[in-house]
Amino acid sequence: MALRHAVLAALLDGEYSGYQLAKIFDLSVSNFWHAVPQQLYSELSRLETEGLISGRQIIQHDRPNKRVYTVTQAGVDELERFAVTPAKPGIIRENLLVMVQAVDHICADSVIAQLEDRAVASAAKVEVFERTLKHLRGDLDEESFLRTGSPLGPYLTCLRGRRFEQENYAWFTSTARLLRARAGTQSEGSGPP
Repeated sequence: MALRHAVLAALLDGEYSGYQLAKIFDLSVSNFWHAVPQQLYSELSRLETEGLISGRQIIQHDRPNKRVYTVTQAGVDELERFAVTPAKPGIIRENLLVMVQAVDHICADSVIAQLEDRAVASAAKVEVFERTLKHLRGDLDEESFLRTGSPLGPYLTCLRGRRFEQENYAWFTSTARLLRARAGTQSEGSGPP
């Protein structure tokens, strides 16, 4: 998947400025695609040049003018083409997993500390996903929303993001606890008789 498809998908729900798009990426799209604002602005320019989105200038008297974008029919057609392309499985590239892989041969203290820090970050992300899901479904309970609510796509990707971070939290905390317990056992066993 290219950034272009993530941007097109994010723009399907409305007309957004680059700043608003960056916020959307930060809150909901970041659980499956990471992009910094500079990448988003460059991609918006390319997509507009290719006719996949259209932009218009909004004159603001109390702030700088802004440009807002919407997906064109050509952009929807591009997403249709993308949707029939077989999706490649995701891969994990995670520095922390490399550290855990090597933990038998290095001091575990810094690895444990990083696992605990990441657990805190994952718990915070779970809370953000919870708030986003609640906002998206409004007054509906989850079952009702999944049956009839809209927009469904962003809701489903937020559900995946929440589950991913819940799993991360569980793994980070259990791995840190295990490594801490083993380090304590090894310390006790290596002391003087």
